[in-house]
Amino acid sequence: MNTTKKLDKNVLLSALWVFVMINLLKADILSLFIPGSAEELARTSASTGTSIPQLMLFGAIMGEIGLAMIVFSLVLKRNLNRWVNFIVSPLYIAYIVGGAASYPHYFFIATFEIIGLLLIIWNALKWNKAE
Repeated sequence: MNTTKKLDKNVLLSALWVFVMINLLKADILSLFIPGSAEELARTSASTGTSIPQLMLFGAIMGEIGLAMIVFSLVLKRNLNRWVNFIVSPLYIAYIVGGAASYPHYFFIATFEIIGLLLIIWNALKWNKAE
């Protein structure tokens, strides 16, 4: 007798977004304790020609998109939900890889963030109409 209950795809996608967002926050919080991290931000600002407030705004926008995905994954209909997850997840992977810091904790946590995002893409891809 199979007593395993299959998790609803909406709930699974939302839970994966929670996992990704907690890891993103954890990496950022841990980075605050590294001496020189503020100076690294200033160097990034200078090398990209982007002001620190603009970098912070970009980070805030990306953070809000990820948080919105937690809710969107629960409330959007299947087809729109799949497409939104297909679009946002690769953008987040690019955000993680593009903003990679050279700290060991960042590489470790980023690995799990990317695994979570790949699971989001996989589950959205395999989400058939019967579910």
